Amino acid sequence: MKISFIGTYPPRRCGIGTFTNNLLKHIYPLAEDGQIDPDVDVIAINNKIPYEEYPGEVKYIIDQQDQKEYYKAVSFINFSDSRLCILEHEFGIFGGEAGVYILHLIHRLQIPLIVTLHTVLKTPSFLEKSIIQELGKKADKLVVMSRLGVDFLKRIYKIPEHKISLIEHGVPNFQLGSTHGRKKFHLENKKTILTFGLLGRNKGIETVIHALPKIVKKHPETVFIILGKTHPNVLLTSGEHYRQYLKLLVREKRLENHVVFINQFVDEKTLLQYLSSTDIYVTPYLNEAQITSGTLSYAVGAGAACVSTPYWHAKELLADGRGELFDFKDYNQLEEIMSGLLDNPKKLQDLKSKAYEYGKGIRWNVIGERYLKLAKKVVKNYVHEPASRPSIIDSTLIPTLHLNHLKRLTDDTGIIQHAKYGIPNLKEGYCLDDNARALLAALTIYTRTKNEEALNLVPVYFSYIHYMQNIKGTFRNFMSFDRQFLDKEGSEDSFGRAIWALGYLIRYSPNDAYHQLGSEIFKKAYPNFIELTSLRGIANTLMGIVYYVDRFQSDEETIQLMITLREKLIVNYKYHNKSDWHWFEDKLTYDNGVLPLALYHTCQIVDDQKVLRVADESMKFLEGITMKQNHFAPVGANGWYPRNGTCAKYPQQATDTMIMILLYSKVFQIKKRRKDLKNMFQCFTWFIGENDLRIPLYDHETNGCCDGLESFGVNRNQGAESTLAYLISNMSILNALELESKFSHKKKGKNLSQLQKDKALVGITKPKSYLV
Repeated sequence: MKISFIGTYPPRRCGIGTFTNNLLKHIYPLAEDGQIDPDVDVIAINNKIPYEEYPGEVKYIIDQQDQKEYYKAVSFINFSDSRLCILEHEFGIFGGEAGVYILHLIHRLQIPLIVTLHTVLKTPSFLEKSIIQELGKKADKLVVMSRLGVDFLKRIYKIPEHKISLIEHGVPNFQLGSTHGRKKFHLENKKTILTFGLLGRNKGIETVIHALPKIVKKHPETVFIILGKTHPNVLLTSGEHYRQYLKLLVREKRLENHVVFINQFVDEKTLLQYLSSTDIYVTPYLNEAQITSGTLSYAVGAGAACVSTPYWHAKELLADGRGELFDFKDYNQLEEIMSGLLDNPKKLQDLKSKAYEYGKGIRWNVIGERYLKLAKKVVKNYVHEPASRPSIIDSTLIPTLHLNHLKRLTDDTGIIQHAKYGIPNLKEGYCLDDNARALLAALTIYTRTKNEEALNLVPVYFSYIHYMQNIKGTFRNFMSFDRQFLDKEGSEDSFGRAIWALGYLIRYSPNDAYHQLGSEIFKKAYPNFIELTSLRGIANTLMGIVYYVDRFQSDEETIQLMITLREKLIVNYKYHNKSDWHWFEDKLTYDNGVLPLALYHTCQIVDDQKVLRVADESMKFLEGITMKQNHFAPVGANGWYPRNGTCAKYPQQATDTMIMILLYSKVFQIKKRRKDLKNMFQCFTWFIGENDLRIPLYDHETNGCCDGLESFGVNRNQGAESTLAYLISNMSILNALELESKFSHKKKGKNLSQLQKDKALVGITKPKSYLV
């Protein structure tokens, strides 16, 4: 069975790379010359290693920070004859924030997947947690190396138990009693204490140095070997400061003859020689948050007497008398333990024997057999998922509505524009755009759910809009936190959004007082409608007019104004429309879907087949650009999409997604096509992880929505715009569930002739819907 392995790989000096190399060597039998089976495919994650230095089993190389390479690599795997993929996962070895780029690859994989998790965090960041959960969704099995890792996956990451396998870290086949290393390193007459691994401050090596003076006084033949180079990430940020600090501490304690620094990344053969020469192996790490320690596993396998701080893996690995534990940073306790072992050769030997005996069960040949057994089981049980997604809305994927973050962003003035992560950023103040959206969201939520919290927020946003209106009916947009105006007149976009919200308020007002004041503000703004030139300002205003006319259906003057304004959109469309470009402008930018959306809305007031054709053509054109890969990908803001240019991929904004959801919802109401319902739900899943990065933007902890999707990951700020876009989308998709249910029920009870009549009427019917 051919397997593709993904991870770092030698000659890259990385513990994950060593693990990957050892694993495949013990799954596949080596040739007589010691070479690895050439039929193996290794996909190496590279960072500055020349390509030609990789061995023959490396068939594809991914430059760690090159996003496109992950897409190319998955194509290579899918078109190879591999029957299984094994991924070695560690956050720091993949590109993007927290290694998010690996999700590009795994979600496009078309063969079964096993993921070995080398790190499982107890308190992950939003993105770290999301990545592990996405790996859990896609992988057939997640392998962890400790029982605590199993518990974390189930309890913190909500991974189903049947997806988790416990396979410990493998160790080489050590030969107990070898003296070759002691002779080679001139340690025949020494009491040797060893620690090895990549150096960094979290290793806590200073604790051992503080303990050494008393040990050396009792056992002057003691030597402490610090084996390993400084971690490359530490070198980038701090250089060799930590190693220099340790050397100064050694001088201060006058231990120059008892501490040896070996600044090397040694090969496995040399490492085994050092371990076989060791009396006590020590891992003095500074905190408990280490779920797996390959270095400690090696020391146990070598039959060393292990002494460690009680980090998670150490407590598990050294249980039942296989080692000794001391408290974090407690060098006095460490000194007592190590002196006691050196004073008592029988106890020291007893620890070594128990460790060595346990190590037999985790040797690489045993671990390789367990992985191979798991691999065969996964391949046997694998059911290939169809590429296409079901067209129905899965209600179990829709998060429960919570207004916590909306209330957090709102004070008695209005909704705060921005947030730093989930905390309102008061320095940025308020804007009309967001308070208009907030009024729309609160009214939509209340109209649908009768949520009193939402109703209580309505007057806050409503009064902000009222306060920002100028004498001539236009609106200011920005206000500082201390309630100082920051502009004299806002953009036409913000004007249009305010009119949209006011029109919706007039149509679905929860009481007469709101209706009366809303009508007053709307009428005061009315004379400015005809002066609008911004296409999105016009479209947003048309949305408000449609709701207003739906309330006052005999207002012929406003209906005629609506027709005049929508003609402005049609004129722009005719001017820019070409055989390869069916759009209103020479560039696709933001909130694109609002242009056809506004046209569809107006056709429910005054039907016009010419307008409907423009709406249909432009929607289909937009759909062809944003719905290409079984998930929604809005036009990126970094350059947008000019005609004859390239469509920017990032950053992607939540409001673009919201508008597309509203667009598909409206088209479904009109045309009753299930494909529009499917596309609507596909857009909604952008919020919950079905996007280019496969990372959710909705935050279940804060109940807010992240500000956008960046090339490196998620913009973790959770401002008003994105959160409101999510809330409106949430209500829209719930409403669509009801519409779909009613549609399916009616369709079952109708004969063909009645359905044909219905289809002929959809262009002029005007369904009553409380949805935005």
